[in-house]
Amino acid sequence: MFNFFMASAYAQDAAAPAQPNPIMSMVPLVLVFMVFYFLMLRPQKKKMEEERKYIETLGKGEEVYTKSGIIGKIHGLTEKVVTLELEDGHKMKVLKSYIAGSAKDILNPPVKNVAKK
Repeated sequence: MFNFFMASAYAQDAAAPAQPNPIMSMVPLVLVFMVFYFLMLRPQKKKMEEERKYIETLGKGEEVYTKSGIIGKIHGLTEKVVTLELEDGHKMKVLKSYIAGSAKDILNPPVKNVAKK
């Protein structure tokens, strides 16, 4: 009987699966990170860079809109603050980083050519 238990113990050692390589277990995690980077982080970084370049090129008299939806013409510029002139001559100061883009993009959207059937 003792030989039977010893034989089964040896059989379990022989039948035990080999331990997987720890590096191979990290491959799916690395792949998920790469997909996340190329689908989320990289486009966001590119968009932020374009926005930063636009803000650097702002000039007096340019019509812009803010991230809060206010449209106005630039009346004054400092390093961090933009003075917008709204309708009826009202002026408003906003942070330069809150300028979202040119108002031309919103007020005059590009017209798509739709082919008639």
